[in-house]
Amino acid sequence: MASDAQGPEEQPNERHRAEGWRRWSVWILVVLVLASVALPGLLNRDDSTAVDYSDLIDQAADGNINSIVVTNETGAISAEAIDGTTYSSKGPVELPELDLKLFRDRNIDVEFRTESSNPFLSFLPILLPFALIIGLFWWMQRRAQGQMNGIMSIGRSKARTYTTERPETGFDDVAGYTGVKQEITEIVDFLKAPERFAAVGARIPKGVLLVGPPGTGKTLIARAVAGEAGVPFLSVTGSDFMEMFVGVGASRVRDLFQTARKLGRAIIFIDEIDSIGRKRGAGLGGGHDEREQTLNQMLAEMDGFEPTEGIVMMAATNRPDILDPALLRPGRFDRQVVVPLPEFGERSAILKVHVLDKKVDESVDLDTLAKSTPGMSGADLANLVNEAALHAVRSDRESITQADFEAARDRVLIGQRRESVAMTDREKEMTAYHEGGHALIATLFAHADPVHKVTILPTGQALGVTMQLPEERHAYSQDYLEDRLAVLFGGRMAEDTVFGVTSTGAANDLVQGTELAKKMVVEWGMSDRVGPMAWGSNNQVFLGEGLVNGRDYSDETARVIDEEIERILRTQEARARHALVEHRGALDRVAAALLEKETISGDDVAMLVPAPSEAEEDPSSANSPTSSPSLDQSSSD
Repeated sequence: MASDAQGPEEQPNERHRAEGWRRWSVWILVVLVLASVALPGLLNRDDSTAVDYSDLIDQAADGNINSIVVTNETGAISAEAIDGTTYSSKGPVELPELDLKLFRDRNIDVEFRTESSNPFLSFLPILLPFALIIGLFWWMQRRAQGQMNGIMSIGRSKARTYTTERPETGFDDVAGYTGVKQEITEIVDFLKAPERFAAVGARIPKGVLLVGPPGTGKTLIARAVAGEAGVPFLSVTGSDFMEMFVGVGASRVRDLFQTARKLGRAIIFIDEIDSIGRKRGAGLGGGHDEREQTLNQMLAEMDGFEPTEGIVMMAATNRPDILDPALLRPGRFDRQVVVPLPEFGERSAILKVHVLDKKVDESVDLDTLAKSTPGMSGADLANLVNEAALHAVRSDRESITQADFEAARDRVLIGQRRESVAMTDREKEMTAYHEGGHALIATLFAHADPVHKVTILPTGQALGVTMQLPEERHAYSQDYLEDRLAVLFGGRMAEDTVFGVTSTGAANDLVQGTELAKKMVVEWGMSDRVGPMAWGSNNQVFLGEGLVNGRDYSDETARVIDEEIERILRTQEARARHALVEHRGALDRVAAALLEKETISGDDVAMLVPAPSEAEEDPSSANSPTSSPSLDQSSSD
């Protein structure tokens, strides 16, 4: 299989070699021309002794010269002495008669020679213009051919081929996701031994769709399948099929599948398939003809597969709801494998993989870090480890400590601290009571997420943050959602209870609370007046469905929904107000601790909130100053 997989790569190598020979041939031609000009002069060089013409005549008069050769065109003279010494001189073009008579009297052999010119140099002035013209036409022809090749090759697939000779990625390199790996193991078994399935008449799924949130490792899992099966792996993204020319996408799909068939058993992996696999005919301005043509060609190619061909198509997306139904039907993408966000054990395994190439202190407890990072994907955890390493470098530490991981987690979840923001005393006090209200309600109510940290230091876009670490949940009860709303209103009600007015710091709390209450009424059936009905729409606005269909309930129902949303919000606001008034003393202590330390932990908050019987204090001690605008972010999800 390895030798077959190298076939598509041999053509580019041969093309590169041909281009290299053409490039070097020009330089070889230049060297030959220079050699033809310079070599004659180098070959005609001699080792004779240069003398003046008068000295040469004196030597001839003394009888020391045996022979003389005179060049007619230049007057150059080459003389050979009796003792074998060679002299060279430059005389007149026509030798005087007296000098000639002297040579005859001394019996010196005199030869007059006419040198033949270099034929190449004679024709060079004539050939040079023709050579330049021919070279210009050759260059224009090559450029036009290159452009034509580029146009003709635009329909070729841009898929990258990974063969068995390249570094392999196996299931051992994918931390966690045991269930996902078990579900796709039979694909690996089919590619390794397809005869086992053919013997009993079993048919392997033609297509496997990996569905999951961004960053969960769908591409890595597909590559691990190729590594485990030991077959070529063709990787391409959905956007690689789309170009400005009509028909290019369909042509690239055909070329991709032809390449896969030449490789024999192989895996075709298309990342972000939703970019070309969206529902046909959808959109505000109608369908996208080029994308739909590409999708139609892909559907046709998948239908052309034989069950025993040994080619499996895999794709990844985080938006399966917008894919065309024809793409998901049996016979194309038969199976959907959900790649969810990692659980606690999987997060711990992922963290251990990412710290292998890092210098981590022995005191670091990755299990504790995994418990405090619910909802994080594999990419988020990789970024968390890198942020911890950067924090260790900034702190001049030689290894990553637990404090670095804590700082990195806060940096990722709630943002970077803004050192440049200087709050007034009034703003600090209002922010302290605001965050204290969130923390107090979260501590008092049984179903609320536990408080991890409270700070009044400007962080991210907020002037203060109450950070909660939710437990790992897969379903939310109505009690939890109601306590969540009460926590959101805790900051606003704390301002109103202590200062008598509210500020803009609760803007984000109101947005989150309204959205949550709306879902409780229209999607989750948590309203007795609306009843067990779900009015939430799954239509995608960017597909044009939501704008065309509109809402599917009457104006009277809409009025009831609005009233129920308002009732839920006001009820939880009243609960938060009552708890804050009843435990006013605890609120003052939490706010005072925040003003003193600026940042306190959830354990500190729990110590400052006594039992209800001990928390009664005179609410008349509250001050009622005017409020100043502030911002707040309650990071509880």
